[in-house]
Amino acid sequence: MKKSGITLIVFSLLLIPAYAFGQVSSPKELFPIVLDKKWGYIDKTGNVVITPQFDKAGDFSEGFAAVLMGKQYGFINKKGEFVINPQFRLAEKFTEGLALVQTEKFYGYVNKGGEYVVNPQYRDAKSFSEGMAVVKEDNQSGYVNLKGEIAIAPQFDTAEDFTEGLALVSIGGRYGFVNKEGRYVINPQFKKAESFSENASLVSVNKKYGFVDKQGKYAINPQFQSVRCFSEGLALVKVGKKYGFVDKKGKVVVNPQFDDAFDFTEDRALVRVGKKFGYIDKNGSYPVNLQFDEAESFSEGLALVKVGKKFGYIDKNGEYVINLKFDRAENFSGGLARVTLAKTSGYINRKGDFVWSSSK
Repeated sequence: MKKSGITLIVFSLLLIPAYAFGQVSSPKELFPIVLDKKWGYIDKTGNVVITPQFDKAGDFSEGFAAVLMGKQYGFINKKGEFVINPQFRLAEKFTEGLALVQTEKFYGYVNKGGEYVVNPQYRDAKSFSEGMAVVKEDNQSGYVNLKGEIAIAPQFDTAEDFTEGLALVSIGGRYGFVNKEGRYVINPQFKKAESFSENASLVSVNKKYGFVDKQGKYAINPQFQSVRCFSEGLALVKVGKKYGFVDKKGKVVVNPQFDDAFDFTEDRALVRVGKKFGYIDKNGSYPVNLQFDEAESFSEGLALVKVGKKFGYIDKNGEYVINLKFDRAENFSGGLARVTLAKTSGYINRKGDFVWSSSK
């Protein structure tokens, strides 16, 4: 176990509802640590590979990480060397070879050589997704491409990232979808809508929710009072006061019976009945019975659970892989999880052993 006598800032490790998480991030190779209010990185074995020296540090993406020195952000490589010197007010991680940065009041995009592909000129902007990025000008949103060209002129009231080849946009309080040429594939007509997931988009009509396909035809007619996007072939729906799951034809495959439920991840869905949490499979059976006071969805084959005041980790059959003993804990990501045990905080491996830690 790698130890340090320097105080590690306590991580904020409160359980977050499973639905709050987005898609699982790509596997990590380096993990941020904080010593004496300075940020650095360890590898998966717990060795410090980049000495704590930054005022803030983000996860690595495409070989680079955004770090803060004083009041300005720059980018480092995995050796801890600056490849783009600190000069930005804000900086996002690299996606598709470009990073969103802010200088003073405006946003632009730089490449890995630190050169502007899109000069800082937009009041708001988002990172790239599927070769396109949302930019905002004069309260209207449009898209730029990876060459820095305006691909779709700002004209929408709101615009979301491209997913599965289409982007959700709105005009006059109605939502529709455009392709990468900026042509409407589905005209603005819905009061509410979500981006496409698994070839279906959640839409709202007359306060009822259903799904449309990429031609705008109803795959599932609006009929539910509440619904979530498809995940692993099933969608969470609410009927009356109970939650269940439907398939892509709208057929109920798990009857509404839960007081709360969350998306399927890794063939398991976290559910709650009364005050206890457990996990079901896609047949609605309980491979893990209702028994936990708090719980998270599965990540990397393990789920974080809480009984009483202690946290531990179970496998998909409900067996404890790491016993209940931690005072705080997070999901596994990249093979490690951040935890706190008494006055010791740090990262553990899948055996529950600290690979790096620090005591108060």
